[in-house]
Amino acid sequence: MKSAEIRKMSPEELAKTEKALREELGTLSFKHRIRPLEDSSKLKKIRKDIARIATISRQQAS
Repeated sequence: MKSAEIRKMSPEELAKTEKALREELGTLSFKHRIRPLEDSSKLKKIRKDIARIATISRQQAS
């Protein structure tokens, strides 16, 4: 997800997207502990997307 796409979202959409990404991250990390994922780089991508959303939401709040 690119920063430009995130900036176009409303605060409600940002919160909803962040929650969904956190749930997906939890699920994938659990699956990765049981058996290695085929694409373990997806965990890193999701963490970065969560960080982007959190940063942009803080910027919009101030």
